[in-house]
Amino acid sequence: MFIGEYQHNIDQKGRLAVPAKFRKILNKGAVVTKGLDDCLFLYTTEEWEKLAEKLASLPISKSNTRSFARLMLAGAMDVEIDKQGRMLLPDYLRKYASMKKKVIIAGLYNRLEIWDDLKWNKYKKGMESKSGDIAEALGELGV
Repeated sequence: MFIGEYQHNIDQKGRLAVPAKFRKILNKGAVVTKGLDDCLFLYTTEEWEKLAEKLASLPISKSNTRSFARLMLAGAMDVEIDKQGRMLLPDYLRKYASMKKKVIIAGLYNRLEIWDDLKWNKYKKGMESKSGDIAEALGELGV
């Protein structure tokens, strides 16, 4: 399970240190892809395979499902964690998420999200100000 919020830097070569507590599970294989809200999603290979199967089973006759599958599948890249606990984030993914140097890695149960730190802080501040409304809406869904 991935939880927590961690600040790290991307080095000159585009490498990002993975929080130490997540390295063991990600050493078994990981996939990074374009996420939603201008961030990147990082999955274990096992979780990625589950998601990819669901995406591949969506009806190709619907424009929205084709577009979403393209975003997630064509944007994906296998990544490896090196001996120093870093992974290389491809340039096209760093550009997609407008990442410069400082990033936030946020644990969201079955995936990690990687955000440019300024975008994360802006997003988080907005969500925190709406937390009461969000909690009420989720309560109606049984959460």
